[in-house]
Amino acid sequence: SLAQPVTPDLLVSPRSQDGDLGSECPEDRGNWTGQLDFLLSCIGYCVGLGNVWRFPYRAYTNGGGAFLVPYFIMLAICGIPIFFMELSLGQFSSLGPLAVWKISPLFKGIGMGTILIVSLVAIYYNMIIAYVLFYLFASLTSDLPWQHCGNWWNTDLCLDHHVIKAGNTTFPVNITNTVSPSEEYWSRYVLHIQGSSGIGDPGRIRWNLCLCLLLSWTIVYLCILKGVKSSGKVVYFTATFPYLILVMLLIRGVTLEGAWKGIQFYLTPQFDHLLSSKVWIEAALQIFYSLGVGFGGLLTFASYNTFHQNIYRDTFIVTLGNAITSILAGFAIFSVLGYMSQELGVPVNQVAKAGPGLAFVVYPQAMTMLPLSPFWSFLFFFMLLTLGLDSQFAFMETIVTAVTDEFPYYLRPKKASFSAVICIALFLMGLILTTEGGMYWLVLLDDYSAGFGLMVVVITTCLVVTRVYGMKRFCRDIHMMLGFKPGPYFRACWMVLSPATMMALLVYNIVKYQPSEYGSYRFPAWAEVLGILMGVLSCLMIPMGMVVAVLQEEGTLWERVQQASRPAMDWGPSLEENRTSMYVASLAGSQSPKPLVVHMRKYGGITSYENTAIEVDREMEEEEEEEES
Repeated sequence: SLAQPVTPDLLVSPRSQDGDLGSECPEDRGNWTGQLDFLLSCIGYCVGLGNVWRFPYRAYTNGGGAFLVPYFIMLAICGIPIFFMELSLGQFSSLGPLAVWKISPLFKGIGMGTILIVSLVAIYYNMIIAYVLFYLFASLTSDLPWQHCGNWWNTDLCLDHHVIKAGNTTFPVNITNTVSPSEEYWSRYVLHIQGSSGIGDPGRIRWNLCLCLLLSWTIVYLCILKGVKSSGKVVYFTATFPYLILVMLLIRGVTLEGAWKGIQFYLTPQFDHLLSSKVWIEAALQIFYSLGVGFGGLLTFASYNTFHQNIYRDTFIVTLGNAITSILAGFAIFSVLGYMSQELGVPVNQVAKAGPGLAFVVYPQAMTMLPLSPFWSFLFFFMLLTLGLDSQFAFMETIVTAVTDEFPYYLRPKKASFSAVICIALFLMGLILTTEGGMYWLVLLDDYSAGFGLMVVVITTCLVVTRVYGMKRFCRDIHMMLGFKPGPYFRACWMVLSPATMMALLVYNIVKYQPSEYGSYRFPAWAEVLGILMGVLSCLMIPMGMVVAVLQEEGTLWERVQQASRPAMDWGPSLEENRTSMYVASLAGSQSPKPLVVHMRKYGGITSYENTAIEVDREMEEEEEEEES
């Protein structure tokens, strides 16, 4: 066999003349300090506001308990496999969502698309956290401000249910066109939406909201200041504490009278719904957004793992934990809605809502009916705060990691100041959301930023890894990390089932496209076009990236495309001792004949992973012999 190529001094990184290997060593990059950091960060990232305000309502509108059937099937088809794929890519390469495309430089645009989507989401997600902070401070009183009518922001339509309860109920009260005090508090006081005529007329900045937004960005910045070293510790609190509060709210909810009415609404199975395609699509969308696949967060977190961390086990813990949390949250929400519908004397479906309407109107109103209402209100909003924050950490960590891995020499030493720059920039972009018409912008961002763009990104990722990079190689990489190959279930999902399901989702999304609205307000055409452009721009990153990659190669067009789609020279595990089989000696500055020898010098003897490495080597030699014969 040929002698291993020795890298001439010129190719060695500029720092390594001093004897240390410069940025070639991912020690520079940092790692999680413990295994639990990674697991809790993933749980905190996946369990977000959507579990509380989207899932229960989706379940109730799509056949109650029967919705759990498509939910778990979709979890198995496009949740778990893609989750595992993303973790594997990150852990194997120890790179962020941009640099990971060394796996096939032609498709680097996918990484750019991801970063664009994540940035847009981070802008408005922090605004929701700002609203939560606003309500959190408002709950620190003996009397909740949205309890009664008669404040300066209330109108004549305001009707206080306490008055109905106390008054003589012999005369029927017509409550069809009245408004609850909590709804007027939200729209007329917090948002001050009457100051804006629509999305084109944002009005003035609401300074109290602006300060809340500043505060939420400050909290996020302080938590991600030292990268995963600091955020990995904060999640010990933010990922576990919501469960404590959720259980408290659950117990409080179930012991209220009328609670069962709500829970019946939530869980009565209507199996006829399962025949409509809409329910399956909704289930897939719920899985998709709630696991946060395609946002690059999972990839980023996994890239800070050690090479042999058991992500196979973690995948199942996180995905199933996420599903169970959603179902639990449904009980906590609907038991309270049942109690509320009994208090108001209206059916449950009139009080049930999704999204901000649930968190900032309906639930706060229900809180005012409880004894000790400020306490329960504070708890509820504190839960929302901790749920939202760790998802926001992930978005920020993704952006920062992606860019610093592209320019490790310049940015890695200055990670803290670079994080600050990004936080400030996103805060300034989010200022339009603090205006009187800011809610319209928030709805626009929410509807379009991570819609079909995200689907396209995930479908192409899936296809590139299985078709261009090759399923065989990908499975071999996982074998190197975990010591076993993914089974037929994962391979079938990656090759066919997941991409096909997501294609169906994409087509459905486009065919059944409905313009955005907020309450009775319809968005003007230019706003819709702006929204669609947001989605299309992230898809356009992919062909743009291809053009750039092809221009950097040499030869005819087809040769260039082939060149650019092959993994880069330095693709593979980042630590020398993990570079076995085909990854040996392709690192700059690598002069060792076989990493195995390095390993044996370092650790003495052969561990189970060395066995794996020898197995993989043998397998490849056999394959080569087969091809030659």
